[in-house]
Amino acid sequence: MRILVAWDDPAEAELIDTFLNVDPNECFVFSDVEELEASLQPGAYDTVLLSMRFPSEEGVFSLFERIRRTIPDAPVVGAWAPGEISQVAKFIKNGLHSFISRDESGDFIFLLTSIMEAAFMAVQAQRAQIVMEKLRDEVESVRQLQEAVLPRDLPMPEGYKIVARYESSQIRVLGDRPVVMAGGDYYDVFSFDDGQVVLVLGDAAGHGVKACMSIMTMHTLISMIRDRRFPNTAEFVTEVNKRLCASDIIGADQGGFITLLYCLLDSTNNTLEWTSAGHPMPMLQDLKTGEVRKLGSKEEGGLPLIIDEDWEYELCSAEIPNNCRILLYTDGLDEAFPEQGREDEQFGEEGIINTLKETVELPLEETLERLFQDSLEATGGVGRHDDTSVVLLERRSV
Repeated sequence: MRILVAWDDPAEAELIDTFLNVDPNECFVFSDVEELEASLQPGAYDTVLLSMRFPSEEGVFSLFERIRRTIPDAPVVGAWAPGEISQVAKFIKNGLHSFISRDESGDFIFLLTSIMEAAFMAVQAQRAQIVMEKLRDEVESVRQLQEAVLPRDLPMPEGYKIVARYESSQIRVLGDRPVVMAGGDYYDVFSFDDGQVVLVLGDAAGHGVKACMSIMTMHTLISMIRDRRFPNTAEFVTEVNKRLCASDIIGADQGGFITLLYCLLDSTNNTLEWTSAGHPMPMLQDLKTGEVRKLGSKEEGGLPLIIDEDWEYELCSAEIPNNCRILLYTDGLDEAFPEQGREDEQFGEEGIINTLKETVELPLEETLERLFQDSLEATGGVGRHDDTSVVLLERRSV
């Protein structure tokens, strides 16, 4: 800490220099106003100790204002002698950080190191709080941009019902308020002119602004080519991967990969076709028995996007039986766990399956709510450590 001292008593100035000029602090003491003003440069000092008699009782306020103009970020601590305190309000109103009373014995000098360090730390904390508030606003702006691309109205092919929900992680704390983070999850549901419905889930590595921008890049790319009819879902995902790798916007060498699940629902033939790029496979539940099974295998999942430009993704398909539900989700749902918990304490696939079984007779919207609620409870109330997206599809007897 670099301390500027402007002092009227040369003997006291020498003693102050001895006490304040100790590592890691560096003290610059002036008893000549011209020498002091010659040393004033923006950013030259971190704190200022100013005698209210320097260079005189009449001229100190003018000097105080010049110091504040030149080094506005440095807190100024005023030193008043008994009987001079009546002027303190004027200085405080104009930016004085704090003040100390000078006693005739000079004992106040022993307190100066603590007082100057406290002033410096208080200003640093205030600046950090301002920066954190600005970061909070930036994160909120990015989060709102991300949520703006999520679909508002989901297509409902005859005989089917679809619900979806996204929640970003909420585990960071700035001040006394939790921060809802910008996230790296994404889902979309849209239909083609022939009635086929596309269901998409994406999950960028990590979370926060970087993950959010990665997922927004993928969303933009998918929006650009989604109306082109590809032979199947595997061809579509392969094309998305090639374009992302070629764009060089998201670097896999910096942990910028994305998992993707791209599904195509044909409600006329009651079939689901899908391709996974490192994403959790869909789950199918029989509503008569409540039993749940995974569709596809881990081996059919393929690599996440942006890892291998030449990777050829696999096509998976299944018949959608009557009276069933299909769950699509990102790993934020199953990887919810207590803050100090072990991996085996996470919500997991077992938790997902248990919730689906317990809610088999509830409306689809309530099942979606329970999945998020039960997953959150698995964290012990601290919040999920990752963003979470869920799409639920139901086929019922007409």
